[in-house]
Amino acid sequence: MQYAIWRAFNNQYWPAHYFIDARGRLRHHHFGEGNYAESERVIQQLLQEAGAVQVAQGLAEVNAGGIQQAADLDSVRSPETYLGYARGENFASTPKAVHDQAVAYAAPARLPLNAWGLAGRWNVNAESATLAASSGRIVYRFHARDLHLVLGPGPDGRPVRFKVSIDGRAPGEARGMDVAADGSGTVAEQRLYQLIRQRGDITERTFSIEFLDPNVSAYAFTFG
Repeated sequence: MQYAIWRAFNNQYWPAHYFIDARGRLRHHHFGEGNYAESERVIQQLLQEAGAVQVAQGLAEVNAGGIQQAADLDSVRSPETYLGYARGENFASTPKAVHDQAVAYAAPARLPLNAWGLAGRWNVNAESATLAASSGRIVYRFHARDLHLVLGPGPDGRPVRFKVSIDGRAPGEARGMDVAADGSGTVAEQRLYQLIRQRGDITERTFSIEFLDPNVSAYAFTFG
């Protein structure tokens, strides 16, 4: 990730929606989940201004599933969380994050809500944390139906195996679309991975992902 567009907008949010008209002017923006109806109406207006003659006036009915399913905003009490030091917050490991060096971290046995930590040898840079050993973990205490993590393999592109747990157990039916019931999965490309999707009542849970190969980079947690 080079973040060229991100930096051009001085963006600090994810997701962030910017609406550009046919003359290249920024006309509207929205940060975070929600307000989908408003966003659709803005798009309709800009299409009409640009001369489009067949612009639907109603709102689209979308029955999205998987990673595209709408967030359960009533249950989300955890914020988007960056693992790089440029925007990182609530880091709970020992020692405190050391910039641009491979350091051995220890994660606390217990985490308060929305705190996270690294375990093992990691290199924390401005945008991500990269595993600098053969194995290592990331832990997060969260409150949401869904947990996602932006991950990428090392420069050589070799897949990185991982194992996910929730409250110390395999996720089972709480697994996300990128995880098997036993918690296993693979990072094969740089993208957003859905690791947890819970059913039933949502409460505070402790998430852990253990990587079984080196060089994986972790960028940001998002919740839904």
